[in-house]
Amino acid sequence: MSITAQMVKELRQATGAGVLDAKKALEATDGDFDKAVDILREKGAARAAKRAGRDATEGIIEMYAHPGNRVGVILELNCETDFVARNEQFKSLAHDLALHIAAMSPRFLSSDEVPQDEIDREVEVLKSQALAEGKPENIVEKIVQGRISKFYEEICLLEQGFVKDDKIKIKDMITNAISTIGENIKIRRFSRYELGESL
Repeated sequence: MSITAQMVKELRQATGAGVLDAKKALEATDGDFDKAVDILREKGAARAAKRAGRDATEGIIEMYAHPGNRVGVILELNCETDFVARNEQFKSLAHDLALHIAAMSPRFLSSDEVPQDEIDREVEVLKSQALAEGKPENIVEKIVQGRISKFYEEICLLEQGFVKDDKIKIKDMITNAISTIGENIKIRRFSRYELGESL
C-alpha cells in the first residue's frame, strides 16, 4: 500500500510524532492507522523512559483560578532547560494540569505518597463491602485489588483520567509530552485551595 501525505498528516496530528517517524510507522504496518499509533506510542514511551532519569530542575510555577475565584491551584512543573520552560506546548501542559487539579481535586501526586494507614483503612472498608455484597471469600481479595485501583484513580493525580478527555491518564499525558518535547518533565508539587474548605 502506498503511504500518502494525508495519511502521514493524520497520524502526526493524532500522535504528535515527526514526519519521518509517522511515515515509517505507516510503512511498517502497511498503512494500518491503529497499529501505527501503537508503534509510535511504544516508541514514545521508550524515549520517555530513557529521559526519566535526567534532572529536571527548570520549569514554571503555574497559577490557576477557577472562574468566580472560589478554587485556585499552584503547580510546579519541571523540565530540563529554561528553553523548554518558555515553550508554548510546555506552558499549555502546565495550564491543563492546573485546570485538571482544580476540577478533580486530587490529594496526592502518586500512589506512593498515600499513607499506608489510609490504604489499610480503605482495604478494610472494601473487604467489608465485598463480603456484605455476598461475594465469596476466595475472590474478595481480587475484588479489593480492583477497587483499590479505583481508589487511587480518585485521589492520585497521575492515576486520574484527564478532565478534558478521561480516556487518557495524567501520567500518559506527561509521557506523551516527554516524547514530543524531548526532555524529562515532572510534576514536582501542587496545592489546591477552595474557598471556605476546612483547614
